[in-house]
Amino acid sequence: MPRSTVRIDAGVVAQGGGPHRCPRCSYQGQGVPYFSRTGHVGLLVGVSLFTYGLGGLAYWLARRKHYICPNCGLGWEHSARALPAGGTGSAVATMPESDVPLPSGGVKRRVLGSLMILFASFMIMMGIIEVEAAMVAVGSIFGAGGSGMFFWGWKALQERRQALTTGLQRKILRLATRRGGTLTVTEVAADLNLSLPAAEKVLTQMDDGFRVRSDVTRDGILLFEFPEVLHRNRLEPGGAG
Repeated sequence: MPRSTVRIDAGVVAQGGGPHRCPRCSYQGQGVPYFSRTGHVGLLVGVSLFTYGLGGLAYWLARRKHYICPNCGLGWEHSARALPAGGTGSAVATMPESDVPLPSGGVKRRVLGSLMILFASFMIMMGIIEVEAAMVAVGSIFGAGGSGMFFWGWKALQERRQALTTGLQRKILRLATRRGGTLTVTEVAADLNLSLPAAEKVLTQMDDGFRVRSDVTRDGILLFEFPEVLHRNRLEPGGAG
């Protein structure tokens, strides 16, 4: 797909246009305004209270035009246009995985939050030394605002890690389909350019004993099976057995 088409779709997604598909929870539909979520409104109020309204105003201006998934809260700019009913995987409407941006890791927010906390600690310490109640109060406000900012960045980091894990699992499922329903740690590491411990960790997370299960062969090889792929022919109409 030409890159210009991807940019157009991204603009539509950012405005909540739809229908689109959430890559995290697979919800299909339209996004909802960012501040329609109760948690976001609560954070807005909290930041406003502890920063004399300035932090809340900055937060509102930064997020007022954003849309999110109504099911899990993921930023709707990360969604892809949903396939029409009865559509096939070859439809051009779905955005290629390599062009779907990952959520922000919140580095700036965590750094800013840490600096605010350090500054608040300094103000509180000086207020105690100088016996200035006002300085202690202002330092406490900055500390609360910094804590909220750091938590916001930490939450973004967890969302990014979850998105990375989901992307890897999706690639592993496609690889399992190509390999006939069985995979080894070495195959996953080589195909996805991962270290052996990282590949084993992702496969172990996917192992639920039902859709993905592991077993050790007589030769001592750890093998991961995907029964729904392995026995696909028997699941299809007209299949044997």
